[in-house]
Amino acid sequence: MADDENERKEWRTRPPTGQHRAYEVDTVVVPDHGQWAVEVIVVFEDEVVRRRIDTYRTERLARISADLIKRTASRELPGGPPRGMS
Repeated sequence: MADDENERKEWRTRPPTGQHRAYEVDTVVVPDHGQWAVEVIVVFEDEVVRRRIDTYRTERLARISADLIKRTASRELPGGPPRGMS
């Protein structure tokens, strides 16, 4: 049992390997000081990256932007975009 715990701790503290093959991409729209921000979330083999793309004055514009970003990024994933996304 102690060996399993040590292995988990080692895995969690390892730095990212630099592998840049994304497995999943998602976008979220969050409120930010009276505006709406679009953030992209990219899942790699050994890390998850979340970055803010831009802010918009209306939620509708932010959702349109988030949809376009997600659809474009999905084209680069292995296997291409899911059905109904292209």
